[in-house]
Amino acid sequence: MADITIIGAGVAGLWAAWEMCKAGLTPRILDRNGPPGPHSCSWWAGGMLAPYCEGAVAEPAVVRHGKDAARAWAEVTEVTYRGSLVVALQRDRAELSRFARRTSGHRLITNELATLEPDLTTADQALFFEDEAHLDPRGALLDLTRALAAQGVSIERAEVTPEEFSGPVIDARGLAAGLPGLRGVRGEMVVLRAPDIRLGRPVRLLHPRHPLYIVPRAGGLFMLGATQIESTDKRGISARSTLELLSAAYALDPRFAEAELVETGTDLRPAFADNVPRVVVQGRVLHLNGLFRHGYLLAPALAQQAAAFLTQGIKGDMVHEN
Repeated sequence: MADITIIGAGVAGLWAAWEMCKAGLTPRILDRNGPPGPHSCSWWAGGMLAPYCEGAVAEPAVVRHGKDAARAWAEVTEVTYRGSLVVALQRDRAELSRFARRTSGHRLITNELATLEPDLTTADQALFFEDEAHLDPRGALLDLTRALAAQGVSIERAEVTPEEFSGPVIDARGLAAGLPGLRGVRGEMVVLRAPDIRLGRPVRLLHPRHPLYIVPRAGGLFMLGATQIESTDKRGISARSTLELLSAAYALDPRFAEAELVETGTDLRPAFADNVPRVVVQGRVLHLNGLFRHGYLLAPALAQQAAAFLTQGIKGDMVHEN
């Protein structure tokens, strides 16, 4: 017999289930599409656990809670601890200085850059965020699903709403939850295969119009992301976005021009006005939502606060009662 029902098997719902198990509760997970896959926003993520970099544009809560993400994920999946780099081309050097002023947890490197990333020859200096990490998001979802299965928790395919249950419910359906003030922000990504290029950590290329991040994955793959468009259009990636992402990658390393285009993807990130996720309490229903571009970074903290509220009545800073 389940103690709590969780609707939605994306990164927020799975983490909610994991934290409920740790708190001694038995969760039941339902999702209209079943286990995680291309239907989920979480599937298309970059997997960067980079709270300090996000501080350039995000609220302080994102940085504060994001610092614990790598440790939390390491409980269930492999996390790569090599830091991250932020670079700019010579003509955009001022962007690097601006980014440095808006963030913390970094140091400027010059000669050391050639040692850290020998293939990164188009930049002669970088900001090194040594305490940041990254993971393979699809592998992490699979590992988290397996960890839950080991606790006897499976994902059931069913389309339901919170109103169908009499007990406590966690609604982690993203935009489908229809919360007031929630909006969709379109994101697009590209995966390239370039086995001749070696990068050991995520690299952000600053640009006044087309910023880019590149995340290395196994098998010579690189995830390029990601656009951020205030739109609820769910069509495939646009020609313009593809051109911008590929052009920025080419500027970082011309060898990307010969890369194999393996995959493109789009989805809508759910976000509140301040782009900070929250637990919205509506009676017996807790909505875990608004993760925006911080799904892997903040899902653990959001789930922990939901569990603390349910089991101990502790109201964390991301818990909002309606």
